[in-house]
This record gives sequence, C-alpha cells and structure tokens, in this order.
Amino acid sequence: MGRGGGGGRGGCSSGDMDEPLTPAGRFFLQPEMQQVINCAIGFQNPIDVPAVKDEITRTLLRYHPRMSCLLVRDKKGREHWRPAPEVDLDKHIILVPEEEDEEEETNGGGGDGVGEGEGENERYVNDYVAALTVSTPMCTEKPLWEVHVLPPRRRSCVLRLHHALGDGVSLMSLFLACCERADDPARPVTIPGAGGGAGRGTRTHPVTGLRPAGVAWRALLVAWYTLLYVVDMLMHSLGSKDDKNPITGGPGVELWPRRMVTTSFSLDDLKAVKRAAKATINDVLVGIVSYGLARYFELKSPKGRSKDLRVTGLAMVNTRQSPGLQEISSMMAKGSKSRWGNQFGFILLPIYLKKNFCDPLEYVTRAKSMLDRKKLSLEAHFSYAGGALIMSLLGPKVATLLNYRIISNTSFTLSNVVGPSEVIMFAKNPMTYFRATTNSLPHAVTIHMISYNGKADMQLLVAKDIIHDPEVLAKCFQEALKEMKLSAITTT
Repeated sequence: MGRGGGGGRGGCSSGDMDEPLTPAGRFFLQPEMQQVINCAIGFQNPIDVPAVKDEITRTLLRYHPRMSCLLVRDKKGREHWRPAPEVDLDKHIILVPEEEDEEEETNGGGGDGVGEGEGENERYVNDYVAALTVSTPMCTEKPLWEVHVLPPRRRSCVLRLHHALGDGVSLMSLFLACCERADDPARPVTIPGAGGGAGRGTRTHPVTGLRPAGVAWRALLVAWYTLLYVVDMLMHSLGSKDDKNPITGGPGVELWPRRMVTTSFSLDDLKAVKRAAKATINDVLVGIVSYGLARYFELKSPKGRSKDLRVTGLAMVNTRQSPGLQEISSMMAKGSKSRWGNQFGFILLPIYLKKNFCDPLEYVTRAKSMLDRKKLSLEAHFSYAGGALIMSLLGPKVATLLNYRIISNTSFTLSNVVGPSEVIMFAKNPMTYFRATTNSLPHAVTIHMISYNGKADMQLLVAKDIIHDPEVLAKCFQEALKEMKLSAITTT
C-alpha cells in the first residue's frame, strides 16, 4: 500500500479542496474521446513485483500528488480531482496470467522470450496492448493509472495512464524522474533538450527576438499563416474531409478491432538524413511518413490514382514556452514556463504523395517547408486556447463534437516524444525498450514514436478490418528511411 504525497502545482494533497480539471483534461474524459496512454516497457530481467511496488511508493506517488487522486463529479457533473484516502497498490498492479498454450510452450522448453523469441514476444506484447486500446476505460474508483505485469517469461509490463493526468511530455518527465541510469545510478537521468510533437520548438511569441526592421514583416506572416491554417481547421470541424484512401477511417472506427506493429529506426540514420536535408528530426519523421504512405498507396492503387488524393494528418504539438522534456520539479514550480498537464495543441499536416522526385530527400525538404510555416503560425495555440474557450462557454459536448469531427475528417494521428539517450532502470531492473500508444481514435492508423537508447520505436496502431497488412505499411516506412539515408550518403 501507498499513500499520496504532499501538494504541488497542478496536483492535489490531502489538505486541499477538490481541484477542478482543466478543459483539456475534461476533453479526454468524454465518452467519444476517452484516452489512455498505454506504455509497453521491456526489462532485462524478470519483473520483481514487490520491488516495483516499493519503487512506485517511493517515487511515483511522492513526486506528483495527482497520482494519488480520485476523479469525482460534483452535483452539476463537473469533474474534480480529490485526494484518495489511501492507494491500494494491489488494485493498480494487475498480474496477467500465462495462457494455456504459453504454459505448454514453457514446460516444453519453448524458449525464454529472448534471442530467437524476441519477435514472438513483441507480437504478444503488441497484441495485448492493441486489445487494451479498444473500449477499455479505466476504473474511476481508484487513481487513474495501472501497471499490467505480463507473464514472467515476457519480462514486460504495460503502464496505463489516463490522458486527463497529463500529456506525453508531462508523463515522460514524471517517469524519468522515477528511473535511474543503469551505468551510474548516482547520476541523474539525462533529460533530453528537445521533444514532443511534430512541431517541436514551437514558441508562444514567434515575432520576438527579431530586429525592428523584421518585426512588422514577421508579424504579417504570423497573422497570414495563422488565419490560413485556422480556417482550414475550422473547415475540417464543419465537414471538409480527406479524399477516400487506403487508410481512411471515420466516425465509429475507434470501436473497431485493432492490431499493432512496431518498426524501429536508428537515431544515427535519422540524424544523417537530418544533416543532409538541414532539417530537424521531426521534419525527417514527417518526410518518412509522407514517402512511406506514397509507397503504400501505390501498392494499393497501382493505377497511380493515389498521387492526387488529399490526405491530412493530425499532429500533437507541445505549446509550452520551454519545449521538450523538463525536470519534474521545474514543471511543478509556481510560474513555470513548462507547466504540468495537457499543454498541447493540434496542427494539420497535409501529406504530399506524388512519387515523381528523383531524390527521396525532397520529401523531407517539403515537410520542412510546411512545418516551418506551421511553426511560424499560432495554429497549435489556437486549437488549444479555442478548445478551452469552447469547453468553458458551450460545455464539453460541443467541444468534443468539434474535435471529434476534425479527427474523423483527417486520415491519421502522428506523435513524437523524445526519450533518454542512455539505458535506464526502474526498481534496479534495466529497461530494454519503451514504447507508447494511446487508445484508438476515429483514425484507421495512429503513429506514435519514442526514442530510447539510440533508436526510435514507431508504434503503428491500425484498424485491422481497414488495414489488413500493417507489416507492409511498416516496411514502407523502413524502406523510405533507407532510400533517404542512401541519398544523404551519396550527396555528402
């Protein structure tokens, strides 16, 4: 057992009154948009459950009091955080039993989940997470987090955190605060200086820091691009939609059965393409997605009709003034520029599908050009502030309807969060991988990428009745990066 710790900004302690949820937190509690972040974590050694409980009590429950808070509703139906009298860890740590066929395989000497069994182990974990992403809400009679400890031979667990608790940047910062470096536990885990969202580096005031001669022109560009992109987003909320394509989802698709596959990229390869294109990692990611989808659509539409399709992605962008991951103490501090919680907005990503480029790096160049304009605009900040305003004035149902329409009328979701560059451990057990995805959305494919220890793992969560071959889609992304890397090598 463990009890929630003391107060902090954005949390609640036993001496505080109930704290109302933020508009973004309320959004993720609506039935149409129930969102849980599902993190699959692999370990080098079998999981020691008592040690995990002790570490959770020592770190997770102490570092942020919201992990010890219950979700309650007042007489008007308004959601609040309320300190839980006690946190019973036995209700949060769920031990997943071995299935019969797994027990037979284990008794028959069928491997230990490592070596040649890594592929099968990955499929098992992905299938388990995919099943959780559909119609698996979290119980509100306890704080909104769980740890599913998979069978011992899997050496894996699934950490589930309700999105109402915070966004990917907040929760990653909290998790890293609970971990230690494997090479030297006395040294703090390195907090990467760059992070979440396809619009990494976005600032609240894009016209500051310029010479006086450039302020007026930059302000004009900001106003123009903001107007252009905000109108596009409003049109999507009112009914403008992508052309029907091989990955089209739509209303109700979030309830369809899911499959998940993992594809991994070397950070060195991504950085090589980044240097060659004079771009950012997020520019490279969007370029990979564009070229990969172009390859996949060509396989599904051999007559070439896919090149003229209108296809749009939806990316989450960190709107904090200080981008990237932060120390958890900094996020909790009063007046912090990188506050805890759901501090992100949406941007629309128009995807270029034509395959008439001689150089695959052109996809990165086009992605960079588009994202540079997006960063110059206030599109992400408008979606965040506008959503909060509509939530406050018109209520959660109207706000949820508009956001649901935007998602339904686009083709995919894209998210990217940077993780630690060195091996870390939790409860003295080194981690072999860290991957994440969210509950299903009205998209047929959602793409989440997290970097860890020199590689970036991309999780593709698909509606399996629409995308029957997610492995082929993953291979298209892999081949896209290979061609870009080859081009980068030959041009430098």
